[in-house]
Formats: sequence, C-alpha cells, structure tokens
Amino acid sequence: MDTYNEDNHGPAPSPYPTWEEYCAETTAQFCWDAQPPIKGVWEKIPSLAANAIFAALFSASLLAFIITYFRARKQGTFFTVMMCLGLFCEAIGYIGRAISANNPWDDMGFMVQIVCLTIGPAFLAAGVYTCLAKVVSVYGEECSRLPARWYTRIFIPCDVVSLVLQAAGGGIAAASDDIKLLNMGNNIMIAGLSFQVFILAVFVAVSGEFLLRVHNRKKTYGPDSGFEQAEPAKSIRGGFMFKGIIVALAVSTIAIFWRSCFRVAELSEGWNGPLMSREDLFIGFESVMIAIAVVVLNVFNPCMVFDVMMSSKWRKEGGFRKSESTANTSSDEELSVLRQPGQGRTTSGYGNQRYGQSQSQVYGNRNQTRYGV
Repeated sequence: MDTYNEDNHGPAPSPYPTWEEYCAETTAQFCWDAQPPIKGVWEKIPSLAANAIFAALFSASLLAFIITYFRARKQGTFFTVMMCLGLFCEAIGYIGRAISANNPWDDMGFMVQIVCLTIGPAFLAAGVYTCLAKVVSVYGEECSRLPARWYTRIFIPCDVVSLVLQAAGGGIAAASDDIKLLNMGNNIMIAGLSFQVFILAVFVAVSGEFLLRVHNRKKTYGPDSGFEQAEPAKSIRGGFMFKGIIVALAVSTIAIFWRSCFRVAELSEGWNGPLMSREDLFIGFESVMIAIAVVVLNVFNPCMVFDVMMSSKWRKEGGFRKSESTANTSSDEELSVLRQPGQGRTTSGYGNQRYGQSQSQVYGNRNQTRYGV
C-alpha cells in the first residue's frame, strides 16, 4: 500500500506534524494537486453542488412543514416536530458534506454528517408512524387488529431505541481516532439501523394487512357503510387529500426503508468499504430516497388532511365518540342487518341513505356518533 505523508512529499511544513493537518488548516493548492493524494477522512471527496442542492431542498421542506403547521391552526404538533427534527438533521448533514467538499482533510464536516444523516430518518419514521393511527380512526377500528392508539404505543418506543443506538454509535465513530472505538461505534450504528429496518418491515406488514382488511370490508359491505360513520370521518374519506395521503405514507415508508437497508449494507463493509467511496450510490439510495419521503408528505401533509384529529385534545376526549350501545356505528352486528332482504346490499353497494334508514330502524332514537372535540 502506498504511503502519502513524509515518505512521498517530504516533511510537512512547520509547525504541522503531518500533511493532513497542514492541508486541513490551509487547504493549499499543493494539497489538491499532490500525487499520490494527501488523503483525509474521505475515501472520495463529496460533490459540492450535489450536497448544496440537497441541503437547500431539505431546508425548504423544513420551512414548508412549519408553514403548513400554522396554516393548520397548530394541529399535529408531534408530527411536525418529528419531521422538522429529521429535516434539520438532514440539512445540517448535507451542509457538513458541502463543507468537506472544500476541505476534505478537516474531519468536522465528516463527523457532522455521520451523526446527522444517520439519525435524521429515525425522526422522519416517527412522524410516519403517527399517521397510521389516524388512518385507522378514519376507517374505523373494526378494520384493524389493533386499536388505533396502539400503533403509536408500539412503534414510537421502538423508533426511540433505534434512534438512541444510531446516535450513540454515530457519536462514538465520529469522535474517535482509535480503530477499536471506531469499529465499536460502527457496530452500534449497524445495530440501530438494523433494528430500524426490522421495525419498518413490521410496520409495512401491519399497514399492508390493515389495507387488505379495508379492501375486503369494502367488498363485503359496500364502499362506505362498512367504515366509521361519524360525519367528519366520512368527509375525510371522501376527499382527494385522504386518498393522496394513503399513497404518500406508503411511498414515504418504502423510501425510508430502502434508505435504511442501503446504510446497513454500506456500514457493514466498514469505513473503507467500496460502498463508502460511491457517492453516486449514496445520492441515489440515501439522498434521493429521503427527499422523496419528505416531499410527498409536504404535498399531502397530514395536518391538513386530518385537521383536529392530529391534536392531543382529540385523543384525550376519545376521538369519534360513540353511542352507548356500540363502539362503532359500522359494527358487525349492525352490518348484519344490512344484509337482510330489503335492507341489504344492492348491486351498487350500500348508500349512506340506506344505511341511515336501517340504522334508525335498529337503534331508534339513540344518539348518533359525533366528533370528539
């Protein structure tokens, strides 16, 4: 293996003990032209243009989430905070990479991007996890194996564990000059990322199973009658934005999952592995994937779709409040009435009017569901 300090270029200028430290301090032209290269912490010098573009893109996305939050009357605080924390990390991480493009011998930009770009997507995943509970509430918990609140109770703590592992590993790797500590930090990061991949895979499976149950329920009971009948829920389900957010959440989840798988593969080869030197793969499987994940949620922002459902007050007051006799107006007991002759499904499915008539026959003057605000 070629060496590249005093053996090739003579002693470094005083008072610098090595050429790397001299180049980190001065970025002299000799440092760029030297052959063999005076290597820094980077296997390949990052692209200034590419990283500046992504830093600007994630900063703009961060600003868009903040603006939407205030337009939505400050609904969805937790979701917005998670997205903003994730995007802040992404923007700072790419600024670190852009700084390193001008000075690849200084390890500050390298350390910043290790920590920030490692933990940023964990915050974004937490924001996505909160949205599935809202989708379940809009369709009705009869479509789900779990109550809506349990999705956040299960996935958010798991995401916190993943975040802590990634942050700890990234911090150790970034701050250490010792190869043993560097490898330990790398292994902790891999453990955190692997756990995130596992949790995302479970989330994808659970979400897919839920959507399959929604599809089957729609085929069985009609396009609307098998779901939550509170008027706000029906209104949300019928809107274009709700249909869009289903797609947006799916795209965002898959993009974060793809990115996490790539980072596990990248780090598993070590800091000198072939993937570490491939910025084209990093841009394609890290930068672009996270950009897609956040942009689709900028367009179909849950704060605008679910409105007051995103508030803690809505959750504390019970969500869609139910009548005394049933947990949901589209319970299986009620739906069985719809299948009786004269009140069942027609070839065109159940309309809201038919459902309302059968409901009044069964429940008389009981209170209808209402929006829990």
